[in-house]
Amino acid sequence: MPLLAILSYELRGLGKSWLVRGWLVATALVTFFIVTANWGQTPTALLVAQLLFPYLVFPWFFVVLLLGLNPVTGSRLEALSDGILCRPVNRWEYLLASWAARVIAVLLAFAVVILPVVWIVMAAERASVPDDGVAGYGVAASLMVVGLVLTFLVSLGFFAGTLLKSPLFAAAVLILFWIPVNLVLHTFSLEEFSPISLNQSLPTLLRTPWKTAEADSSAQADTEDMQAAADQAADFLNLLTGRSAAVRQQPPEFFERGDYQDFSLLRVVMGYGLPTLACVGLATLLFGRRDL
Repeated sequence: MPLLAILSYELRGLGKSWLVRGWLVATALVTFFIVTANWGQTPTALLVAQLLFPYLVFPWFFVVLLLGLNPVTGSRLEALSDGILCRPVNRWEYLLASWAARVIAVLLAFAVVILPVVWIVMAAERASVPDDGVAGYGVAASLMVVGLVLTFLVSLGFFAGTLLKSPLFAAAVLILFWIPVNLVLHTFSLEEFSPISLNQSLPTLLRTPWKTAEADSSAQADTEDMQAAADQAADFLNLLTGRSAAVRQQPPEFFERGDYQDFSLLRVVMGYGLPTLACVGLATLLFGRRDL
């Protein structure tokens, strides 16, 4: 009961927060602009990857990290100490309820904006854009992976706030730490640890069918070969008739870098899931040993 009561209280507070409301409006506007700017020219897999770029790379990771800092820092911790010391509320109950409330708020804001837009992009018939074989499994796995990364960022901010106590100092350390480390990991194309590399690998994941449908994978490869042969034949006919070759939409340069054909969903889940558990566990251990 205390855990559920704290969770409900935290969710109501986050719902009234201008940071959460402003973020929800901003991400809806950015998503709308990305869709309208790429609607008639970008294939589905690349468009969905572009929609997920702000959540994985820039700028929404700032907001997610800041949301994770608040529960156990600054004046909030001073007000909390009396409630923990004088009432039957365990430290771990407060800590886990506060963490869960922030994870729920972040994932809910993400789902409210992204799910309808991704459904529209996949369901719409865009005559000027060729079908690039986006599969339902790939879409579900991609959204799950992005949700896992957002959960990790909340947990990382949660741990930093517990460790450093000062929200301003913790935010500065996280930003100065996260960006350089992410860039270094990206140089090795480690999608298991770098959100930049993960975002580049999303088109590959989005085109991945269900693992049990190996025949579908072969059929997709055959379709791509047939499409390439048809394009070459069309170019040859255009050359004979004196017309210019057809102009085909090229993928954005960002998604041309790196080879992610050996993408492993299990490695990605382990790469972000284990650090998430470690952050929550260490935050709980530190907070349990702290003098209030």
